[in-house]
Amino acid sequence: MYRDPVQSLEAPSLPSSATAMRPLRVGMIGIGTVGAGTFRVLTRNQALIAGRAGRGIKMVVVCARSLARAMSVVGKDVALTNDPMQVATHPDVDVLVEAAGGTGPARDWVLAAIRAGKHVVTANKALLAEHGNEIFAAARQHGVAVAYEGAVAVSIPIVKALREGLTANRIEWVAGIINGTTNFILSKMRDEGVGFAEALAQAQALGYAEADPTFDIEGLDAAHKISLLAANAFGMPVRFADAQVEGITALQGLDVTCAEQLGYRIKLLGVAKRRQDGDAEGVELRVQPALVPATHLLAHVNGSMNAVMVKGDASGVTMYYGAGAGSEQTASAVIADLVDVARLQGTHAAQRVPHLGFHADAVNDNLAVLPRAAVHTRHYLRVPVHQAQQIEAVGAWLAAQQVPVLRVELACEKAAPNGMGPQVLVLTDAVTQSTVDLAVHALAAHPAVAGPVAALRVEMLEG
Repeated sequence: MYRDPVQSLEAPSLPSSATAMRPLRVGMIGIGTVGAGTFRVLTRNQALIAGRAGRGIKMVVVCARSLARAMSVVGKDVALTNDPMQVATHPDVDVLVEAAGGTGPARDWVLAAIRAGKHVVTANKALLAEHGNEIFAAARQHGVAVAYEGAVAVSIPIVKALREGLTANRIEWVAGIINGTTNFILSKMRDEGVGFAEALAQAQALGYAEADPTFDIEGLDAAHKISLLAANAFGMPVRFADAQVEGITALQGLDVTCAEQLGYRIKLLGVAKRRQDGDAEGVELRVQPALVPATHLLAHVNGSMNAVMVKGDASGVTMYYGAGAGSEQTASAVIADLVDVARLQGTHAAQRVPHLGFHADAVNDNLAVLPRAAVHTRHYLRVPVHQAQQIEAVGAWLAAQQVPVLRVELACEKAAPNGMGPQVLVLTDAVTQSTVDLAVHALAAHPAVAGPVAALRVEMLEG
C-alpha cells in the first residue's frame, strides 16, 4: 500500500536537453475534496493541459492521513506517504500543492517547500490572509512562485483578472459575494421566508455549510478573501487583521422582508474601496450584510454562487460570476496555477507576475485600512415605534442628528405582521458610520421608540 517516494521517484539529475521537456513534477499534501478533485481533473484532461502548458504536469507523490483512501483515489502509480515534510522537501518535486487547509502546520510545510526551492500552489485563503506577507517575502527571497487563484471564489479567475487583465487600471473598488454558504442562506430567507436557523440547517443538510459553520456565517471566510483581493487591487500588504468583519447571525428575517419592500435585497458583501480625503489616502476593508438595489446585478446572484465586481478608472465596472465552492471547481483554479508554474521555466523571477500584482518595491506599506467610524455609505434603519403616527418624529429626530434622510415609510403588514407593532423604515444618504452610530444610540432613548433599532449599510456600487 505504501511506497517510499524516496525510492520510487526518478532521480532529479537529468541532462539539460531532457529537462527542457520534462513534466512538471507535483507533490500534494492532502487528498480530500480539493486534492481529489485536482487529481481527477489533472488525469482526465492531461493531454489538453499539457498542450496549454507546453509540458506535462505529473502528480508524483501525495501525503494523506489515510493511505488506503489515498490509493483508492490516485492508484498505484503515485507514491504515498503520511509525512507532509517529506513531500514539501523532496528533491524530485518541483511544485508543492498544499490542499490540506489550516494555518499552523500548513505554514510550516509551505515555508519548508519554499526554502527547498519549490514553487507552491494553494487554495488556502486563511493561510495567506494570516501569513501571506511572510510567505510571499520568503518566496521572493528564494526565487519561487506562490500561486493561489483557488483561494478566492474558486472557479472565478478574479486574482488573474486583477493582476493581469486590469493591470492598466487604478482600481477604485472591489466588492462582491464571495461566500457561497451565506449567499445560499440569504437566498433561502428571502425566497422562502424562513428564519436564519432553518436556512442554515438546509445549507448543512445539502453540504453547503460545515457542521461548525462559524467561519462562513461570521464573515471570516469572506474577510480572508477580500483581504487578498484588496492587496492585489491597491498594491498594499495583506491586512486581514485590520478588516472590519460582521456576519449574518444577527440578521432578522424581518429586515430581509423590509428590504424587499424598499426595493433592495440583502447580501453578505466583501468590500475594498480606496478613499482619498484631501492628502490622506486609505482603504475601506470590510465584510457585512448590506442592502443592494433589487435591480443590481449582485442582487440576482443566488444560491451558493459567487460574483465579484471591480471598478477601474479605465475599464469601468467589470463583473465576474461563477461557483464559489466545489471539488472540481477548485481544481480548475489549482490546475490553472500549475499551468502558470509550468510556463515559468527559463523565466527570470523579476519578469514573473508578482504575487500580489505589484513588485515588492512598488507595494505601498503606508496605505492604511480606515477605521470603522470613517466608513462612508448609505444606511438602512428599522425603528420600532409605539404608534404609526410617530413616523414623523423619527424622521425629524434623525435630521436633528445630522443624518441625511432620503426616505421614510412604515413597514407594510407583510413585513411587520399584527402583534409586532409599527416599524419605521429609513434610508439615508451617504454618511460616516460614526454619525449613524451616534444617531442610533440617541434614537434608542427617544420616547417614541419601542425597541432596538436595526441598522445595515446600503451599497449602491454604481459604475
